[in-house]
Amino acid sequence: MNYRKFGKTGFETSILGFGCMRFETTDNAPFSTKIIEDKAISQLRYAIDNGLNYIDTAYPYHGGQSEVVVGKALKDGYRDKVKIASKSPVWSIDKPGDFDKYLDEQLKRLNTDHIDFYLLHALNKSHWKDKVLKHDIINRAELAKKSGKIGHIGFSFHDEFDLFKEIVDAYEWGFCLLQLNYLNEDYQAGLKGYNLAVEKGMGIAVMEPLFGGKLANVPNSIKEMLNEGSPEKSPVEWALDYLWNLPGISVVLSGMGSMEQVKDNISYASRATANMFSPKESETIKKVQDAFASMPTIPCTKCSYCMPCPVEVDIPRNFELYNESIMFDMLDQVKESYLNLKNANENSVAESCISCKKCESVCPQNINIADLMREVHTKLG
Repeated sequence: MNYRKFGKTGFETSILGFGCMRFETTDNAPFSTKIIEDKAISQLRYAIDNGLNYIDTAYPYHGGQSEVVVGKALKDGYRDKVKIASKSPVWSIDKPGDFDKYLDEQLKRLNTDHIDFYLLHALNKSHWKDKVLKHDIINRAELAKKSGKIGHIGFSFHDEFDLFKEIVDAYEWGFCLLQLNYLNEDYQAGLKGYNLAVEKGMGIAVMEPLFGGKLANVPNSIKEMLNEGSPEKSPVEWALDYLWNLPGISVVLSGMGSMEQVKDNISYASRATANMFSPKESETIKKVQDAFASMPTIPCTKCSYCMPCPVEVDIPRNFELYNESIMFDMLDQVKESYLNLKNANENSVAESCISCKKCESVCPQNINIADLMREVHTKLG
């Protein structure tokens, strides 16, 4: 296992972190509460025995059971070998005291007296303005830090770069958690956010290195390009190496759901270093990025100028799912995501479009949205 400094926190983290959101379950349903505990515990302990020292979980993962299983896995002396990162469910905070209520519940679940790295979870504009600032959550976190309940304070992020910069400039954060992979360089905070965090001396953890598993299931044409660059590497290793190549990234989180994945990722981490890419490998990643960009996808940038839709169709999300169905060999999974979107709000899917075309008049990309909504539903519905 290789290690890197976690910003200014004084800790050296393993470059591979265990993301505890995708444990194997008895009903095979993602994020289910029915975790197969003995397997999860074995996988966590195997990873720790092989040098992994950063465990990432959160209040809502697996319906609250992720933290419970992590607490069980860290018995028998394993707690002293790792740092725990967990997250405050800021969306559920309606008054300042709620922060402490959830923190105390998490400490009990995790069977520990402190959480080493505590994040404000999934910050976006609403959570930042209406929860963190309104209820003075940063001050509550500072008090918890002084009391010894948490170590370092950070945040995970799901919004645009301008908000990321506002949040970074608002407080002396120890670290942050960003979504980044070789297809998401300009998505959310993206590489601009990475560079800003490096400039600020923050520890940087990365989530979604495989783009929700999609970069492990790339089309054959992409596999051929990757094999030309380095035939020894799997698509998964390519995706992880892209991130480990960046020297400012301290730890890459992987939601490992099987012992095979744990062993493979530990093997990849054992040979990964900063600035490891040869010119040929960097060129390969650029070719792959260009190949994905050239696919016949809908040119939606998710600017959301088209929103809100009068009948509540989530236009950007429908286009995002359609594009994923074009880009990856995962049509069944994308169809499931489309169904989940419908189950959350039956009006949000493409079939609800009434072709009023109000959205088309404000779309900067001049997309024929109404016509394409029918195509989206034909493919995914």
